[in-house]
Amino acid sequence: MSDLKLGNPAVVGLAGFGLTTFVLQCHNLGWCGIAPVLWLGLCFGGTAQLVAGLMEMRTGNNFGFCAFTGYGAFWISLCLMIIFGKNPTLVASYPTLAFNANDLGFYLVAWTIFTFILFIASMKHHGTLAFIFLTLLLGFIGLDIKEFTGSALAGTFAAYDLLICAFSALYLMAVAVYAESGINLPVGEAWIKDKAQIEEAVATSKVTA
Repeated sequence: MSDLKLGNPAVVGLAGFGLTTFVLQCHNLGWCGIAPVLWLGLCFGGTAQLVAGLMEMRTGNNFGFCAFTGYGAFWISLCLMIIFGKNPTLVASYPTLAFNANDLGFYLVAWTIFTFILFIASMKHHGTLAFIFLTLLLGFIGLDIKEFTGSALAGTFAAYDLLICAFSALYLMAVAVYAESGINLPVGEAWIKDKAQIEEAVATSKVTA
């Protein structure tokens, strides 16, 4: 059993995150209804991403464990909040299920804080991962402003920004999938380097020269 080769759970996590984020922004921009978002959010963005996170725990990857389980839970909770909180019949019987823009705003602020923490950590990995979390952080900030102020401009900015985030996540998924076929796509250098990384980069540049 110790020789069992496991797949990379990040490919599923990134796919679930990227595809669901893409479809949600299509809805936010008025290109499609909410139904595809809810089903994809529960099944792929939520459940599949949650499973990917739990598999990352087995590999000892705390960053992947935290990110994938966290955002998997985000999608499940958001979809359930919309399904139950926007159902007039359920809300009539259980008023506590109802929520308004202010409630959603604070919900998103909590995830903005979570994303900021992961963004700081992502800058020590590589450029593509850091870019994903930067665009995700900016997207959450835009959504926060939209919910608290009603600004349509902030909502539109967030939607287009998160489309970029979604495609970036799918690109990183492709990096991992293609690597097994011998196709190596660039991911960029870490935005924050420690002393060892800097020394290694200097040594590599000298050898190249």
